[in-house]
Amino acid sequence: MLYFLAEGAILLFLSLVVMVICNQFLSINTGTALLILVAIFLFYVSGRYILSGIEYTNIATESSYKKEIKHILTKTVSFVLMYIVLYLVFSGIPANKTEWVEIIGLLISVGLVWFFTSFISLKRSYNKNKELL
Repeated sequence: MLYFLAEGAILLFLSLVVMVICNQFLSINTGTALLILVAIFLFYVSGRYILSGIEYTNIATESSYKKEIKHILTKTVSFVLMYIVLYLVFSGIPANKTEWVEIIGLLISVGLVWFFTSFISLKRSYNKNKELL
C-alpha cells in the first residue's frame, strides 16, 4: 500500500508541474485545478489498490469466494438501506418526483460502484491466491 501512495505522490507532483505549465497558456481556476489534482491522486491510488488483488488475502477456495460475494452484496445493500433511512430522518421525505429520482439515482450509482469495485478486487485476489496454492 505504501508503494501505491508513493506512486500517487509522484503522479501528483508531475500533474502539478503540468498544471503550472498549462496555467501559462490556459486560465484555470485554482479550486478546479486543486480538485483535478486531488482526484488524480485518489483515483490512481484507489485503482491500483483495487486492481492489485491484495485486499482479500484469505480467499482461495470456491466456497470462501462465494461466501465473500454474498458478504459484499450484504454490505452494499445494508449501506444503501441505512443511507436512505438516515436521509429520510435528517432531510425529510422528498417533496416531489425529481427529488426522489435524484436520491434513488445517487444510491443506485454509489451502490453499483461500491459493489463492482469490491467484486473486482475480490476476483483479482481470488485468482492470485488460487495461483499461489
